Formats: sequence, C-alpha cells, structure tokens
Amino acid sequence: MLKNLLLLLRTKHWIKNLFIFMPVFFGGALTHSSAVIDSIVAFFAYSFAASAIYCLNDIVDVEDDRRHTVKCHRPIASGAVSVAAACCLMLVMLLLSTLTAVVFSSRWQALLSVIGIYLVLDVAYCLMLKRFALVDVVVLSTGFVLRIMAGSAATDILPSHWLVLMTFLLTLLMGLAKRRDDVARFAATGIPPRHNTKRYNMTFISQAVTVTTSVTLVCYIMYTLSPEVMARTGCPYLYLTTIFVILGILRYMQLTSVDGKSGDPTHLLYHDRFLQIDILLWILTFLCIIYVK
Repeated sequence: MLKNLLLLLRTKHWIKNLFIFMPVFFGGALTHSSAVIDSIVAFFAYSFAASAIYCLNDIVDVEDDRRHTVKCHRPIASGAVSVAAACCLMLVMLLLSTLTAVVFSSRWQALLSVIGIYLVLDVAYCLMLKRFALVDVVVLSTGFVLRIMAGSAATDILPSHWLVLMTFLLTLLMGLAKRRDDVARFAATGIPPRHNTKRYNMTFISQAVTVTTSVTLVCYIMYTLSPEVMARTGCPYLYLTTIFVILGILRYMQLTSVDGKSGDPTHLLYHDRFLQIDILLWILTFLCIIYVK
C-alpha cells in the first residue's frame, strides 16, 4: 500500500522542483547558509503542493488513464488506491505544504503566494485547461517558471529575466516533444491519450519543436554574451557553455524523435547517462565560473 501511495505522490517527479534552487545558485548565494536553507524549505513546501496536484490529476483522469496502455498502471486507475484515499492524501499534502512554509520559512507569506498561484493554475489545468492544445504545454511551462519564482520568493533573490525566459522555452520544448508520444500512440491505437491529442500531429509538432529549439538556443547565446551577465560573473568566456546546451537539446530530440522515448522526460533524466553527464558538466562549469575566483 505504501508503495502505491508513493507512486501516487510521484516523488520521483520532485526532481523538477530543483528549479527552485536556480535563484540562489545563479545569484551567487550558494555559500550563504540562510539562503540555501530557505531554498530547501521552499523545495519541500512546493513538492508537497505538487504531489497534491498529482493526486487531483489522477482522480480527474482516472477513466482516461484506464484506457491508456501505460497510465492504466497508475495507483487509482489500477484500483490499488481508492479515490477516497487519494482525496485524503491530497489534503494531507496541502496541509504539509502550508505547515512547512509557515513553520520553517522566514518569508513564508511570499512563498505561499507563489505556491497558491501554482495551485490555482494547476487545478484549472486538471479540470479544464489540459483539454486545449497549446494551452496545456504553456501552463506546464509556466509551472516551471513558478518554481523559480518560489525560490526567489523564499530567498528574496531576484532571478535574471534571461533565466526565466530560458526556463519557459526549454520546458515548452520538452512539453511539445512529449506530445509527440501522444500522437504516436493515437496513430497506433486509434484512441487519443488526451482530449486535445487530435489537435496535434507529427508535422505540427516537428515544426513547433524546431522553432522552439531555435529560439531557445538564440536566447541562451544572447544570455552568455549579455554585458550584465559577463560583468556579474566576471567571465568573458561564458558562451563556451553553449556547447552543453546544444548537446543536451540534440540528445533529447534524438531520444524523442529517433528512439520514440518522449513519453516521460523525467524518466529520461533518471536513466539516460548522456543527459546526466551533460547537465552535470554544465552545472560544474557554472559552479567554477560563479564561485571559483
């Protein structure tokens, strides 16, 4: 039973909430213990709220999940966890999120404000917005931006506009690539995995991914060449990190387009060594640039 409850909470997806640490990392405050602690508190408060949304999503989508070849194994869809138990667990997660912020965060009002916006947006997504093509991926990308804002609210470190923009574009790219999997399943089974799957096709997704990838790379290059960024980091060679971004995006596109593994970006991150090493090298490079003088 405990295993199924953890699956329902999707704790593996908490890795997405590492975006919360971006303001403290890129703000050069990683050596400030108070900022790091506030970010950790924000991470758990946001993660509990995210798990509550996962519960709601599986409750709302239970019938659709039962018709899905993969999602039918989810705890509620498979009957391992009842809807009533899922509702109780959702309320517990919301309570834990609130208590974590209030008790441990020095800026709990600001943090809960961002979490509140996330909850309202994602409840609307679960109940209605996911039915509209393009709106669904925009909402998901906005959720990642809100993760950065949560880290900013908890630490009072304002994130760069470049950081916010690139996060939105990169997660939009992943969302579009994930829709490729839905279109492929629809073509193979004749059953649309989502209500809006019919509003996507391979041609549109390929074009959208190409456009989004191009804009993302241009945005990142402009970030590395920005005078304000070079002045803050004290490094004129920041543009060299672009190679990690290009390789990471190309690898993700290879996995989704060639290998057909676009169903779950989180799963790819946990299992693909190329992506793991590429991201690690990118982080270590920035760690040296920002913190090693």
